[in-house]
Amino acid sequence: MSQDQLPVTDILPALHATLARHPSVVLVAPPGAGKTTGLPPLLLEAPWLTHRKILLLEPRRLAARAAAAHMAKKMGETVGETVGYRVRADTRVSARTRIEVVTEGVLTRMLQSDPLLETAGLVIFDEFHERSVHTDVGLALCLDVQEALRNDLRLLVMSATLEGAAVSRLLNQAPVLESRGRRFPVETRYVGDPSANPIRQVPHLIRRILVEENGDLLVFLPGGKEIRHVGRELEAADLPPDVRVLPLYGAMGRKNQDQAIRPSAPGMRKVVLATAIAESSLTIEGVRIVVDTGRMRQPRFDIGRAMTRLVTIPVTRDAANQRRGRAGRTGPGVCYRMWNKETDSRLVPQRSPEILNADLSSLALELALWGVRTPEELRWLDPPPAAAMEQARQLLRELNALDPDGQVSAHGRQMARLGHSPRIAHMLLMGKEQKLAPAACLLAALLTERDPLLFPGGLRDSDLRLRLDVVSDHGWYKAPSDPGMAVDENARRAVRKAAATLSARLGCVFSKTAPAPLPPDAPGILLACAYPDRIAVRRVGDQPRFVLANGRGAFFASREPLSAAPYLVAADLDGRPGEAMILRAAPISLEALHQWFGHLIREQAVVEWDKRTQRVSTRRDLCIGRAVLKSSPLPQADPVQVTAAMCDGIRQLGLAALPWTRKLRTWQARIQLLRETPPQDNRWPDVSDARLSETLDTWLAPFLAGVTTRGQLARMDLAAALTALLPWHLARDLEKMAPTHCTVPSGSRIPIQYAPNAAPVLAVRLQEMFGLPDTPTIAGGRLALTLHLLSPAGRPVQVTRDLKSFWETAYFEVRRDLKGRYPKHYWPDDPLAAAPTRRIKSAVPGVSRCPP
Repeated sequence: MSQDQLPVTDILPALHATLARHPSVVLVAPPGAGKTTGLPPLLLEAPWLTHRKILLLEPRRLAARAAAAHMAKKMGETVGETVGYRVRADTRVSARTRIEVVTEGVLTRMLQSDPLLETAGLVIFDEFHERSVHTDVGLALCLDVQEALRNDLRLLVMSATLEGAAVSRLLNQAPVLESRGRRFPVETRYVGDPSANPIRQVPHLIRRILVEENGDLLVFLPGGKEIRHVGRELEAADLPPDVRVLPLYGAMGRKNQDQAIRPSAPGMRKVVLATAIAESSLTIEGVRIVVDTGRMRQPRFDIGRAMTRLVTIPVTRDAANQRRGRAGRTGPGVCYRMWNKETDSRLVPQRSPEILNADLSSLALELALWGVRTPEELRWLDPPPAAAMEQARQLLRELNALDPDGQVSAHGRQMARLGHSPRIAHMLLMGKEQKLAPAACLLAALLTERDPLLFPGGLRDSDLRLRLDVVSDHGWYKAPSDPGMAVDENARRAVRKAAATLSARLGCVFSKTAPAPLPPDAPGILLACAYPDRIAVRRVGDQPRFVLANGRGAFFASREPLSAAPYLVAADLDGRPGEAMILRAAPISLEALHQWFGHLIREQAVVEWDKRTQRVSTRRDLCIGRAVLKSSPLPQADPVQVTAAMCDGIRQLGLAALPWTRKLRTWQARIQLLRETPPQDNRWPDVSDARLSETLDTWLAPFLAGVTTRGQLARMDLAAALTALLPWHLARDLEKMAPTHCTVPSGSRIPIQYAPNAAPVLAVRLQEMFGLPDTPTIAGGRLALTLHLLSPAGRPVQVTRDLKSFWETAYFEVRRDLKGRYPKHYWPDDPLAAAPTRRIKSAVPGVSRCPP
């Protein structure tokens, strides 16, 4: 399709006119409109461009190279003439280049080295809806340049699924232009089973489509793991000889990526298994069928663990539309969605901006280099979260990239020039300083490129030293290899190429010949420079589990040589919640930790309650972060710390571990009763179990001298500790307001039963209460006792708090029932006029025996 046939060309006159009048424009153009490769060449001769360059920002290296190649081909040129590109570790530009297709990090580097962007007249942000951190920061910096330094700099923000109004407001109410969409219709077919795993179902669906449809297939899968799984399934399925299965993902070698993009040979068909890399800015020739598994993978940064983990989530609506659009680029197409219409109606409209979920250490360094102290000084569509920014700045301070005042240091400037994350950049610079540059460059490349080792049938080996040997040819460690291990030569070459590029940036020579012998701990030392928070100490026990310096747990999925290492650095983890699985690591010795990272090591006395032995444990720990490197006995512990640990132990055991007596529990209940009986009287202290547990350090600690075990609690004077809580005047009032006993009409002194959260009870034989008209009270008359009136045998016959009512009504029913069972006892007709007694009727003065 020629450029003048592209749908986007219809708006070219309006775009020229709008850019002539406005510094910023928003263009919304659906997939297939041709905005990426169609517009830039047609804007080159615009008068307002004044022979300056166009910078076209693409989110991915593959898309940048492909876009540059496509435009150059249409011009009848090779890449590097009028159209060129700059991506990480690969540049094709010349003095003639007028259109530079750059990736996001490259644009930021260009801005930092030349804030005026003097050679550029237009910066185009393509596929802005993907909302990567680099895109957001690049736009923020360009807006700053436009407002403060270059009012002639034009900005064009383009997207297929963008909410143009929000971006327009960000760009000072920039005009919004819309282009018509794809020229070819795409039929959508929903083939999903909600109960089925689409990854397992997709090989069968592909085989069916190959029989029913013509043309090439593009299959969207979450990541490389799923691509390899589906690829193996299809290889075993005995596909027709004219079908080739080609993977396409970011970590692949460039030749393999180009192979997936190129048109199929005559008489051949291809099935491209791709990640989200194929969603936008990329035309895969020949594709007319899209299979969307409905899954996408996104990074999520865990602030608490300082780790980024990849999560697989349902595809968002904007991404699904982008994927569907791939089927209609060059002709009518079909999109198979592996979900149903009900699921489709529940899709989230847009993907979450990366700036809200990412590690912001690179962004924080860029802002410091730009001279911005806080993000609020720039304009953002979504401001970076404050907590993530503060954590990022703290990391930069630990890496010596920022000084205590937040200003970028000379070391930080060197880090930024390397074009890597702050962690990796710091490791490279430290490697150069310590004469370990070759190993540092190879390690950096190993951590950022695809793993060169394959373990098709055996157990994984996470040791990075093994990988260093594979990619260096130096035999530094001669690490043992797994018989089931294989080497991915394309990945190996990519690692070596990336290492050579890094070496050049460091100003070092990357040689294939063996350099000086590498110290045994060098990989671990270098990794610890980048990841001091991931220095790991093996837990005591048989399981291969570790504690990281950041306090989190980590483990190996299976036993492997590194499982037995007492200390290591976990460079790559899967980031799962809870314990993280270690993917790649290197060992380090305790001696190396002391020598190289002694400033991170601290000694601390640990006095704590040991739940297992139920005693206070004391030791001296040598720590790096929250991981204990080594423990030794503590000869003399601080008594205050011992007492605090004992209090903590009592909290864990519960207050029942203290030597309570019935008398003390009654004392506690009496005080609580006076405090809580309405109207509440706060003069009385809160002696509930909850409050006593909270305040152990105050009331109990002075009585715990010499107590270090649960068994020793039995000998402490709990009564003295508790009664000390009550001032003398309240102790005096306690006996009057909540007495322990009540004297009843018979003269008996009956104990009052007190219990937490219950009314006080007076259990007394019914005959002993004769003559008493009203219920006895306590708490200054505020609370009536609950009377348990007992039979002569001591069994309750009535429970009441209204004695007067009982005498008037219920007594006579009780009398009738009990008189027959207890004939020898006194059952008067008028209980209020009768004399109370503790005896049977023959012993009651003035009462004769009943006739036989």
